[in-house]
Order: sequence, then C-alpha cells, then structure tokens
Amino acid sequence: MYKAFIRPLLFTLDPEKVHHLSFNVIKLTSKLGLGALTRTIFCLEDPRLSKEVFGLKFKNPVGLAAGFDKNAELYNELSDFGFGFVEIGTITPKAQNGNPKKRLFRLKRDKAIINRMGFNNLGVAEAARNLEKKHRVLVGGNIGKNKLTPNAEAIDDYVKCFHALYGAVDYFVVNVSSPNTPGLRELQDKEPLTALLKTLKKENTVKATKDDVREKPILLKIAPDLADEQLLDIIAIVKTTGIDGIIATNTTLSREGLKSTDDLKEEKGGLSGKPLRDRSTEVIRFLADKSNKAFPIIGVGGIHNPDDAIEKLEAGADLIQLWTGFVYEGPSLVKGINKAILKRYSI
Repeated sequence: MYKAFIRPLLFTLDPEKVHHLSFNVIKLTSKLGLGALTRTIFCLEDPRLSKEVFGLKFKNPVGLAAGFDKNAELYNELSDFGFGFVEIGTITPKAQNGNPKKRLFRLKRDKAIINRMGFNNLGVAEAARNLEKKHRVLVGGNIGKNKLTPNAEAIDDYVKCFHALYGAVDYFVVNVSSPNTPGLRELQDKEPLTALLKTLKKENTVKATKDDVREKPILLKIAPDLADEQLLDIIAIVKTTGIDGIIATNTTLSREGLKSTDDLKEEKGGLSGKPLRDRSTEVIRFLADKSNKAFPIIGVGGIHNPDDAIEKLEAGADLIQLWTGFVYEGPSLVKGINKAILKRYSI
C-alpha cells in the first residue's frame, strides 16, 4: 500500500515538507493511542533476533540512522515501526538553522536522496530535555560541532554534547564525516581525529567513574569516500584510542553512475540511497578484513530490501541502519529484513 498509494502522493510534495508532515502524522497517531496497532503491524518481536554488541543488548539488529529524528522528539514512537535502536541527531551544542532551503532532493530514478541540511537542530539542551522520558528502545546520540566553531576548537563542541547527553543516551556517535559542514571532514585526518577520540575516551572514563556507571560506547561515523590508506588509518586510530566501533558509512560526494537528470546530480550535498550500497559494503568488508574483526561495525548505506541488509551483515556488519530505504520502501522494510535474518541464519 505504501509504494502503490502513499509514496506517489508524498513524492508530489517538497521532501522537507514531507518530513515534517510525517513527523506530525506519527505524533498524531501516538496521541490517538494507535501505537499498539502500529507495533502489531510493523514489529517482529522475536527473542532470537536480539544481539549483544559493545555491551548493549539490541532487541533486533535493524536501526534507524541519524538524520530522521534530529532533536530526539520521536524515538519511542519510531520504535513502533520495528526498529531495534534509534539514533538521534546530529546534535550540536548550540541550536542552528542549517543551510538555506532548498536543501533536500529526491533522485527518484536512482532511489536516492541528496541532502545538504547542515546539522540543523535545536541544540543539545533541547535534545537532553526530550530524552528525559522513559525509553522503549536503545537510543544513540550522534554529536557534531557547530558550523561557526573553528576546527581548532571542535573538541570543545563534542565534549559539551557528550556531557549534556551522557545520562540520556545508550551510546555515542562522533560525526566528523558529514559533507555539509565546511571543513568538518578534515577532522577525519589522523592527528585531529586521534586527539578528538582520545579526549572523549578520557571524558568517558572520568564521567563513568564519578557516576559509578558503565562507560558509554563511543562509535565513529566515517565517510564512504576515504581511500584504503585512510581506512587503514581509521583502523589504527580505533585501536589506539580504544573506542568501541565504527559506523560505515555516511553520505557520499560521488555522483558516479547516476541516472537522474544533470540538474539533480549537480546539487551540492551528500548522496544517500541505492547508489551508495556497493561502496558502503566495500568499506565494511575492508574494515572487517583488515582489522581481523577487531571491533563492531554498524553498516548503513543503500539498504532498500532484505538482500541488501544480508549483504551488509555478510560483509562484516554487526548491526545495520536505514534512512533513505525507509523513505523509499516504507516501514514494512524493517519487518521484512528481520524476517530475512531469521530465515537466512536459521536462528
């Protein structure tokens, strides 16, 4: 029904307006007490799907990637669609509007999206308030720096977000790979990235000791556009800093092989969706093989059907995330993937 009737209607509207419309519909259905019905339709509750990764128990391995629930407004309601975990953000210390509109584009021929949102969010204080309600799902906090913060002071922004969200999220994701904040990807270079992650790791230990709690897992989200030499640096950095894992991958700047019109292909921003599938899988496989599976990997990029998800898991991902596939294929995709996982691995 989604692809036959709902998606064609939604795709006649501006993508960002559809995003806000979808949010309002989900809020309304929750207020009307329809969450149980949503769960009945879209959730696959099966203990065989549960998986422990970096010390957390996920009820299933399919998560919602950051970028959908930027301000931690609907993480519980979104879990009603079957997700085993929801990642909020990217969150920055101060609220910011992001880049000028129009900044979100559908490439329907390619089942892809280009975005240059620019970390638009209401700031870490608002996210922390929204996270105060009881969680029905594991929540990851994706953190970044404000646009106007120079890279030399970026560590301070990440530390502020880390402390503000520490008691409110189950794991952290360090986002240095978005192409939509000027200069951000320079933080992926070996020296600044090592310094950033070492600082967060130290803050983690101090905070956990002070509060007498377990340290929060820290993951690094990387770009798909890194060369093999840079990926080897990433493996070395993970081992040196002792962080808990990698999310592979963020959006790409590549436009290779797209079928869409030139005006769409030339829009600035990060490309997500089906065209990213092969490259993100290559990165996952490279990291898993070259590190001898020394750390967990969350695979994201171009998952539009159960086979795409299985491909990521076979390449070395421990968990997977959706975003663009959720938009194009609809909420039934999550349940379909979980069914395929049960069948494929005869769990």
